[in-house]
Order: sequence, then structure tokens, then C-alpha cells
Amino acid sequence: MTLLEAHTDLVPPAELAVTDLGAGSGPAWLESWLKAHRTDVVAWRRALHSVPELGRAEHRTTELVARRLMAAGLEPRTLPGGTGLVCDIGFGDRCVALRADLDALPLQEDTGLPFASTVDGVMHACGHDAHTAMLLGAGLALASAPLLPGRVRLLFQPAEEVQPGGAIDMVADGVMDGVERIFALHCDPRLEVGKVGTRVGPITSACDVLEIRLTSPGGHTSRPHLTADLIEALGVIITQLPLLLTRQVDPRSGTVLVWGAVQAGEAANAIPQQGVLRGTLRTADHNTWGELEAKVRALVTALLAPTGAGYVLEHIRGVPPVVNEAVSAGMLASSAVTVGGVDASTTTEQSSGGEDFAWYLEHAPGAMARLGVWPGHGPMRDIHQPTFDLDERALPFGVRVLIQSALTALTS
Repeated sequence: MTLLEAHTDLVPPAELAVTDLGAGSGPAWLESWLKAHRTDVVAWRRALHSVPELGRAEHRTTELVARRLMAAGLEPRTLPGGTGLVCDIGFGDRCVALRADLDALPLQEDTGLPFASTVDGVMHACGHDAHTAMLLGAGLALASAPLLPGRVRLLFQPAEEVQPGGAIDMVADGVMDGVERIFALHCDPRLEVGKVGTRVGPITSACDVLEIRLTSPGGHTSRPHLTADLIEALGVIITQLPLLLTRQVDPRSGTVLVWGAVQAGEAANAIPQQGVLRGTLRTADHNTWGELEAKVRALVTALLAPTGAGYVLEHIRGVPPVVNEAVSAGMLASSAVTVGGVDASTTTEQSSGGEDFAWYLEHAPGAMARLGVWPGHGPMRDIHQPTFDLDERALPFGVRVLIQSALTALTS
């Protein structure tokens, strides 16, 4: 029994009657496919949602996608690591890529949905189940076309939530060879369903992780002059490093260092021998991102020198910012208008979050857009939260936008 067969029985068929926003806007083959299969797209998303998998462990998810593609006569290729796959549709020298991510997050779901996660402590809280279902739908619809103006490459990527991202695995496997342009959609719970938010330039930020481990001989708090006061040293780094870093970079770069964890000591009258500090360092500027590690190391050395504390700094490079190329962003915006009318396209703000889609843009122009998944009423359930959910009318709409973007790029 497949993953899909095992879990679609969780969903009464009546609940799958999802409105096809943008119906009638596409070619005849797409209209025919969606009329027959738009509820399947929703069923796939629900099946994936009920059995989520963490980064580089997406074996069942990869199997579900591969089975569906092969059933349509396509030839998907699984990555060497066993999760994630790539599949070309159509023929010709010109090639455009569409990308979705497969992995879930280590969160305990709290939605109460009938198809909620059955895996303890793991949840699709970022919409990757929707991304995968939409790309699968787009691929199968494209496979039903009598003739395409080139090739569309489907990239089902593992480990987006794992730094520095599974996109690096995909690129290393050669998936960007011959690709002229690449597109992706990402669920946005702050944007109403039926809308697509685009932006030229940076749409996400680079995100690195800092870990600083301090050491001291330790001692009694009554004699701090005889040792290195490790707690004071931690305080210096906590307060001064974010401040001084703002004077080392262009303020327009949107660079921000925020601490998330600090541990040291237990007794009130004892200076500890060890302490650790962890945080994230983000920037919206690609050039600034390349300079940050050297600047941080120089500042940490200078700040700790007077304290006498020893340290080890681990600067874990994450992902660069996603910088949308203007022509590609325009194609996504125009595709939204084609599918949903003039009001379907809107602008979107830059996020401080990281996205490994940026690695693909090191090899070809492209753009990521934000897909509205908010019903237009009720709370906006944010991503990376245990209560995240989405309006499933966004799924067939997203299929249409992905297909229209690919066709626009191939015929431009």
C-alpha cells in the first residue's frame, strides 16, 4: 500500500471539493487536467501532511512523488542520497526549472485537523507539503500537454530546513545544467488566497549561525581579579558584538545579530569555567554576507582580549539571500495576472528568514514568489508554528501559476 493509499481515507471526499481559482485561464489541456485532478492535488497534500519527514529522511515522500510521475510515463531520477528527485518533461534545448521542497519541521502539530501529523514531534509547518503537491500537479498536467515549447525540469528538493540546505545537494548532482531560468512559490499566511506576492531584488536574507564557547580557570566570585570572569566576558559579547557590528557594515544591508541561547554556571558564588552563546546573524545583502565572518572574528577577538577568557568561535555559514532577478520576477507577476486577473499580483516585503532557493540563483536567473494561503478571514496562522494551516484553494491556483510561469519563460 502506498503512502497516498494509506492516508487519503482520512479525508471524506466531500471535503475535497476545492474551488478552482483561475478556472478557464489556461490552455485546454490544463483545464481538462485540473477539472479531473484538482481534488487529487489536495489529497496529495493531505497525505503528505499526515506523514511528515525531516530533512534528508524524506523517503516516503520521495516515493510518493516518484510513483505518481512514473505512472504518467515520466522518468524521475532520485538523488544519490535516496531522497529528493529530478524529472524532465518535454523535449528541446531550452529548459526551465520549477522547484519544491519536501521536508517538514521538528514541531508537535496542534491544529486538530483530521489529516494532522501522525508522526510525533514532526509537522509540515512551513507549507512544504503544499509546495510538493503543487509541483507534482504541475508536472502531471504538463505531461498531459500535446506539445511543450521546451523542457520543464521538476526539482523536488530535500532538506530545505537544514543548513546550508539540500539545494546544495541538488546543484552538486547537476540539476541546474542547461537550466535557463528557475521559479518557486512559497506559502505566505499573511497574503490572501488567490494572490501572488513578488519582489525584484532580495526577498529573503542570508542566515548564519554563531556559536561562541568561552573558557576560564574559574574561581570564587569574591576574587574575580585572580581569574577570568567568564560571565562578564559573556555579557560583553552579548551586548557589544551586535552593536559594534552595525558600525562595520552598511546600515542599508539589513544586517542583524540576535542571540537565542546562553548557558553558563550554576552557583551564585562561583565563576564558571565554561559558557556557550548561540545566535543567528542575518543580512539582506549578498556582498555583506561574504564579509561577515572575518568582521565577526576580529570583533570577538578584540572584545575578549581584556577579559582573559579563552574562546572558540564557530561561524556556521548558512544560505545567501534569495535575490530575485527582475525579468523572472516579472514573469511570475504576469503569470499571476494571467491566472487570477489584475488583482492577483501584488508586491511583498523582504523577509529576514533564510531560504536555500538562493543556491540555485548562483547558477541561473530566477525568482521566488509568495503564494497567498490565508482565507481572507480569521487568524493568520504563521509558518513554523504548531497551529499553521492553509486555505487549500491555493493549491490548484499555485499549479496554474507554476505552469504559466514555465510556459512564459519558454516562449519569451
